[in-house]
Amino acid sequence: MTAEDQTPVTKICGYDADSISLRGKDLIADVIGQYSFTGAFLLQALGRPPSKRQVELVDAVLVTIMEHGLVPSVVASRLTFHGAPDSIQGAVAAGLLGVGDRYAGTAGRCGEVAESLLAAGDMDAAAAALVADYRSRKQPVPGFGHPIHTGRDPRVDKLLDMVDAESTPRRAMLALEVALSEALGRPLVMNVSAVLAVLMLEAGIPSQMMRGVVLIARCASLVGHIYEESHSPVGDALWRGAEGAVGYAED
Repeated sequence: MTAEDQTPVTKICGYDADSISLRGKDLIADVIGQYSFTGAFLLQALGRPPSKRQVELVDAVLVTIMEHGLVPSVVASRLTFHGAPDSIQGAVAAGLLGVGDRYAGTAGRCGEVAESLLAAGDMDAAAAALVADYRSRKQPVPGFGHPIHTGRDPRVDKLLDMVDAESTPRRAMLALEVALSEALGRPLVMNVSAVLAVLMLEAGIPSQMMRGVVLIARCASLVGHIYEESHSPVGDALWRGAEGAVGYAED
């Protein structure tokens, strides 16, 4: 077979006039009513039926990261809806475009770090070397510290309790916590992004997918905010507040 004869394929979904197939399963007979949304997402993305444990862990991640108040992405959605109430998709998209490391966490980067430690022969030594590398570049290690939850992030222990003490992703992140605290000479504990990465790795989600899981959760949050905006609006107050808080000065 020549390269010209090889037709690109997707293994996710196919359909004809009478059926829809999702990862080899009949959507009507095998998926609808059999899978939760989280389960169907994991089936679609990872290509195999998820275990009950995987669904439980990813559900916890989605619930944890879904909502954190009037963060900038929510403000962007509400203001977009205030200006264009006929475009809920535009308002959701505006908010999603503003989801980044600062206000949605660094779970994806935490996942990359944890994966590198898991691939090392000596996790403790690898953690110490990683911390030294970040410090030499004067960059913060992702997953540690929080601008609001300056002590122990109240979500951390609850989520850590969901994974076994012998979990290798958990051990990797704890090794990093120890190495960072020793390098600084003071305790610096992991934040929720680090623990979300632990749960997702435990559920078999690679780091490249983790930002996407956060986006799914935040999308749900934005829909709720936009619905509230439609009948109990704060968009005008947000606009007026910005107008009053920022002055004009000539060069």
